[in-house]
Amino acid sequence: MGNYILAIDQGTTSSRAIIFDKSGSIISTGQLEHEQIFPKAGWVEHDPKEIWDNTREVIGQALSKANLTRHDIEAVGITNQRETAVVWDKTTGKAVYNAIVWQDTRTQSIVDRLAADGGIERFKPQVGLPLATYFSGTKIVWILENVEGAREKAEAGDLLFGTTDSWVLWNLTGGTDGGVHVTDVTNASRTLFMDLETLQWDDDILAAFDVPRSMLPEIKSSSEVYGTAHTSSLLREVPIAGILGDQQAATFGQAAFDTGEAKNTYGTGNFLIFNTGEEIIHSKNGLLTTVGYKLGDAPVHYALEGSIAVTGSLVQWLRDNLGLIGSADEIEALAKTVDDNGGAYFVPAFSGLFAPYWRSDARGALVGLTRYVNKGHIARAALEAIAFQTREVIDAVNADSGVPLTELKVDGGATANNLLLQFQADILDVPVVRPVVAETTALGAAYAAGLAVGFWDGLDDLRANWQEDQRWEPSMDASERDRQLRNWKKAVTKTFDWVDEDVN
Repeated sequence: MGNYILAIDQGTTSSRAIIFDKSGSIISTGQLEHEQIFPKAGWVEHDPKEIWDNTREVIGQALSKANLTRHDIEAVGITNQRETAVVWDKTTGKAVYNAIVWQDTRTQSIVDRLAADGGIERFKPQVGLPLATYFSGTKIVWILENVEGAREKAEAGDLLFGTTDSWVLWNLTGGTDGGVHVTDVTNASRTLFMDLETLQWDDDILAAFDVPRSMLPEIKSSSEVYGTAHTSSLLREVPIAGILGDQQAATFGQAAFDTGEAKNTYGTGNFLIFNTGEEIIHSKNGLLTTVGYKLGDAPVHYALEGSIAVTGSLVQWLRDNLGLIGSADEIEALAKTVDDNGGAYFVPAFSGLFAPYWRSDARGALVGLTRYVNKGHIARAALEAIAFQTREVIDAVNADSGVPLTELKVDGGATANNLLLQFQADILDVPVVRPVVAETTALGAAYAAGLAVGFWDGLDDLRANWQEDQRWEPSMDASERDRQLRNWKKAVTKTFDWVDEDVN
């Protein structure tokens, strides 16, 4: 029996392989960034071949750094950027178009067309999601309608669709030589096609989108053996036994298994997930209803989710597009050169606004500017934007669930930023808690895979692994908090109605 679990974390900006031991500690990591392709305003793509090549390479990096072989690995778990859509030819193994990334907004006309009959909540009772460019369903439609020959190949049964978990799994298990075409319930719940009650593809919705069912992967639980790595792989014959979409994986890695537990991940975007147990709660406040996890034959657990499109990527934008900082971790020092935001508020609606507004017509705005404002204030306003957006999502969760959140567990890259986490606690007026292992996304995928093969005995084993690293207590005066929130909400309204027929 191997002593370790390997997790593949196929994320928005990079692919990683992380090896964990039984205590949930990291043994080694391999990581490679992939190109972010922006063909037009609002379009975001990745090269699926680059993602798969990088995935193979990072597996090799992680194994060699730890001086391990496949014999030391008991199972593999996969976690992934969820709504990013890949469509490929099952006979050649090649993608027919680049992966269309979750942030991409090109499918707005398809959303409008589908919403003409029943509005953006047309399918929400079945799938828990509004019609939006964010989800993978509209991206498949775009490929079928815009890539030459795609529709004919799809109708002939030659094309496969998957989010990047399915793409990695299919290739890892052999690709054209017997590759396994499945996804798990968490990823399936982000397509606009899966019925939350039955956990199956909804034929009526597929017909409305005109997507052939033959393209879709089989839906499985988040924790079971899907297949084994192909003989050509460094991991040959190791079982692939866990799949969780990245935000669900982070929730699992935070050991937030029970009703009422929540976590917030600070990544490219921010994603708050609130576990509602075995009950489906339909949000009245702009949240998504989604699948939290399903372990083998056990009942499915549902969740409410607040998705925020642009948080960490705003810091990257300040670095790459404006050159305000040389590296992402410099933003804290720059923000600390000033005592407050100087009256500036930054609403990063680069891909429209996600929860709780769902305004695809919004675009980014930096407001409240005077001659006094300098780059320190702008850096601080960018960090505060992350915290303000999180506050709005948590207000929605509290309203939907009727159970106010008493503390917030946080994870993801930006949680290394102490200034941000203190402001987050201040603006929420609840404590913010960071765990020892901040790589909770990969850890969650490892947990799902390990549970399936008996590496861990059950959820109590995983709860015992969770340890608090640091806690931030709120210290802001209530009247100051109210003033800042009022100004933030005013700033948000300035981003609305920007996009019309002749503005992308």
